[in-house]
Amino acid sequence: MNTKRKFSELSRRERIGIACGAAVQLVLLGAALRDLSRRAPDEIRGSKGLWAAASFVNFIGPLAYFAFGRRKPAN
Repeated sequence: MNTKRKFSELSRRERIGIACGAAVQLVLLGAALRDLSRRAPDEIRGSKGLWAAASFVNFIGPLAYFAFGRRKPAN
């Protein structure tokens, strides 16, 4: 049976896992938003606003931005 548990009812290991996952998500989000704010629009594939919004999608958004959203600098 699938019963919902409160955060306080989770084991110490489960709470630490959730906290670590949340911390990683926040670091990725912050890094993506900071990178977006520092780049010129011509250094980004697509709209800065759309990439900023996509960055709020858990893990996938910031990782997609870093993988596909940034243009490679011309050498």
